Amino acid sequence: MAGRAQRSAAGPAPGLPLLLLPPPPLVLLLLAAAAALIRTGDGQNLVTEDVTVVEGDVATISCRVKNSDDSVIQLLNPNRQTIYFRDFRPLKDSRFQLVNFSNSELRVSLTNVSISDEGRYFCQLYTDPPQEIYTTITVLVPPRNLVIDIQKEIAVEGEEIELNCTAMASRPATTIRWFKGNKELTGKSEVEQWSDMYTVTSQLLLKVGREDDGVPVICLVDHPAVKDLQTQRYLEVMYKPQVRVSQNYPVQGLTREGEPLELSCAAFGKPQPTDMRWLRVDDEMPQHVVVSGSNLLISNLNKTDNGTYRCEASNAVGKSHADYMLFVYDTTATTEPAVHGFTHLPNSAEELDYGDLSGTPVLLNASTEALPTVQLSNASLAFRPDSRAGEEGAIRSVDHAVVGGVVAVVVFAMLCLLIILGRYFARHKGTYFTHEAKGADDAADADTAIINAEGGQNNSEEKKEYFI
Repeated sequence: MAGRAQRSAAGPAPGLPLLLLPPPPLVLLLLAAAAALIRTGDGQNLVTEDVTVVEGDVATISCRVKNSDDSVIQLLNPNRQTIYFRDFRPLKDSRFQLVNFSNSELRVSLTNVSISDEGRYFCQLYTDPPQEIYTTITVLVPPRNLVIDIQKEIAVEGEEIELNCTAMASRPATTIRWFKGNKELTGKSEVEQWSDMYTVTSQLLLKVGREDDGVPVICLVDHPAVKDLQTQRYLEVMYKPQVRVSQNYPVQGLTREGEPLELSCAAFGKPQPTDMRWLRVDDEMPQHVVVSGSNLLISNLNKTDNGTYRCEASNAVGKSHADYMLFVYDTTATTEPAVHGFTHLPNSAEELDYGDLSGTPVLLNASTEALPTVQLSNASLAFRPDSRAGEEGAIRSVDHAVVGGVVAVVVFAMLCLLIILGRYFARHKGTYFTHEAKGADDAADADTAIINAEGGQNNSEEKKEYFI
């Protein structure tokens, strides 16, 4: 009996089938709710954010829990290796340091970040089953080098030069912008990818003038990993001379007969002009004119000095000149022209108007003859264009002189005509005799004069004898 009782307590007798009855629907609903409660960790929720960091800086990864029930938090790397389990670090990488640990947060820092550290990092919460969420670390790499290359180190005005700016080994690719001084220019960029890095080259074509000499050309980089990264090169441009003539004496006064005249010539260019000379346009230079370097001196003006005097200067780029028109007035002249002496108003971009440093109005008239180009590097001076106030007065002065000359020629011609007519009438004035009066001077009386005159009665009836 005892043996049977033991078998009955232990389970069904051998050989009897075990009947499994299906659970009622209410039991199934309760079981599903319990399983869902276990999966969500009693309402716990993991939160994290993606991290963007510059190469070499520190990245901070944070795993936070809402509605925490003291479940264990751990952090894994992209290879699924545990970095931190609670406050313990199984991974032997000293760059990972614990910043904060609590029941609701696990915060870890990663120093000296490199490209190899980029990827997904997993936050896990030990519930049943475990919860998991990932954060992505993105590593930015700034350009390692920024260089500007210029096709020609020294350019000549009017040339088009090529500049290239290269930003190497960046991530992501950079955007390159060009500036000339404060003015933004447009270049053409090309991108090359090497593994996970990008190299960007931007090309700029620039036509240079004399105003660009000494101006910086700037290459500026737009990149999320760096601010205000730029490099620059200064342009060096050679240009032909700029010539100006100024009147030293008389200072803004009339050039009268018997008075002296002194002119000076100044030229600026790059390279600095070395050849300067004075000449008289369309005529020979008077012998009494003294030329000393860049100065021209006439000690005693007279009417024969009237004309245009030119100062020429040249350098390795070209030749330019400025003209001065001299008109000598009588000693009694008192009217002063608005602008005296300077002619050839500018009619092209190269004929510019410049002011004298001493305040004397001067006018530049540049003409060019191309010379061989050489590469020189000298600092040059620049001067500003003066205003053209007084140019209309100069034109009016020249017009009045032309009109006066025409009137003088007409008056002179009329005087010559009157003189010729007077001489003609004077030559043909006197007493005139007919043929009948010839011989009257030798006759004693009127009857004899008539007889002796040619064509008289005796001569008209001359008798002739003929011998046979």
